Amino acid sequence: MNNSVMETCSCLCLQVIWMALNIFLFTWYYHIYALRDEFYYTRYILGDALAWARGSAAVLNFNCMLILLPVCRNLLSFIRGSLVCCSRTMRKQLDKNLSFHKLVAYTIALMTAVHMISHLFNVERYNDNRRNKNDKLGMALAILADLENTTYLNPIRNIDTQTPTYFVFTSIAGLTGVIITLSLILIITSSMEVIRRSYFEVFWYTHHLFVIFFLGLVIHGTWYWVIGPMILYLFERLLRFIRYMQAVTYRKVRLIPSRFLLIVMHPSKVLELQLMKNGFKMEVGQYVFLNCPAISQLEWHPFTMTSAPEEDFFTVHIRSAGDWTDKLIDIMQQLPEGTQGPKMGVDGPFGTASEDVFEYEVSMLVGAGIGVTPFASILKSIWYKFKISNPKLRTRKIYFYWICRETHAFEWFADLLQVLEKEMEERGMGDFLTYKLYLTGWDQGHVTYIKVHSGEETDAVTGLKQKTHYGRPVWDKEFEQVRKENPSSVVGTFLCGPAVLAKVLSKKCAKYSDVDPRKTKFYFNKENF
Repeated sequence: MNNSVMETCSCLCLQVIWMALNIFLFTWYYHIYALRDEFYYTRYILGDALAWARGSAAVLNFNCMLILLPVCRNLLSFIRGSLVCCSRTMRKQLDKNLSFHKLVAYTIALMTAVHMISHLFNVERYNDNRRNKNDKLGMALAILADLENTTYLNPIRNIDTQTPTYFVFTSIAGLTGVIITLSLILIITSSMEVIRRSYFEVFWYTHHLFVIFFLGLVIHGTWYWVIGPMILYLFERLLRFIRYMQAVTYRKVRLIPSRFLLIVMHPSKVLELQLMKNGFKMEVGQYVFLNCPAISQLEWHPFTMTSAPEEDFFTVHIRSAGDWTDKLIDIMQQLPEGTQGPKMGVDGPFGTASEDVFEYEVSMLVGAGIGVTPFASILKSIWYKFKISNPKLRTRKIYFYWICRETHAFEWFADLLQVLEKEMEERGMGDFLTYKLYLTGWDQGHVTYIKVHSGEETDAVTGLKQKTHYGRPVWDKEFEQVRKENPSSVVGTFLCGPAVLAKVLSKKCAKYSDVDPRKTKFYFNKENF
């Protein structure tokens, strides 16, 4: 079976199991409250809305139990490490944690609407029966109390003061339900793509209403469903706090001769931070969350590390992409020479799909813009492995593609490629690394400059021997070439870039994978955080 089909089937299988559990819980609880004799009189008062309310409540409880687990980053990293000997397909499901988190959130939103509407009908039916608007039996049941006079079939006891609105906003179940619903509305609406990209702070702070949401659930009466995940998440946050308190120092790096700085500022407003932290260990392609209290005490932002595990420090490259990054860049640029930067909290490292790159004989690395960062880590690590002639290195061929809109974006990465290019040639392994840089935006001045320097041996933009390509890659041509050059290999295709490109590459992996297990197969992997 085609590997992409297997991965799709695996993902669908997990989704089917999750969906089946949702359907089972709804159907089971609906059946209990719609048909069982012990709820006959309550059902007589409320009608079908009772079963709808209880069925949707069961699905809500189940998904509220799940919603925190996909964002327990340390738990997922631990599981990924535990599954290192398992199949790639199983490990790759962990990379879909945010997609599952969103799916569960949408289900909670849908079931909240069903649950709320059902209870609005229930409250209205309670009120109607209490006011004798239905029949004598409904009225009799409405005023009936149990032997201890503590609970009632109809909780509305006084028709003069307990209006439906009054009951909703004064009862524990009603008031907590309103708080839960309002919190959920704010969380869901602020999580829209347009809000997250344009107003990240709004998304970040509003998302922390989940604390109110879960406190409301506990008081609402569903604590036994969510207490386990809440404890796990509490430990997650405790671990993050401990990591935040650990000292992080800036490593001095040489920017120009005889001048030492704590930062390196690259063109296109890309900031390089080289940091050191005791006991910090990483793998290729992993990422960390950074917090700068001088900017915000609460905001944490993910950045892929561009350093290699073999180095005694770790590096992140930060592109100007919003208020937080702009403020950080401004602070760093204003630092006096030779001084430490502001306090920096580091949480991580956390695992990603790129960790599996050395599990493949052949790898295709595709980066778009700043999405090249995980591959910087990979290429550096390969360079170190070649320097020590690491016998465990299984990878024998790498194809690297980098797609950028402007020429300046290439500059900070060109030095690394030049070192690798030279290193491979000296070792007689010039064919080990095939890289292609694609420029998708240019102006007339750039065209003129290229024409003037077109006869030079090195590229006019990057200084590399491999000339820059203009436009976007023709992926059918690229995949066909890789398959032709590696007729019996397992090829890992790794992307750090937009979802649109992910769909294209995923389809190409499926298209060019041979059904014969002895021939070329492509496995698609995408960075998610």
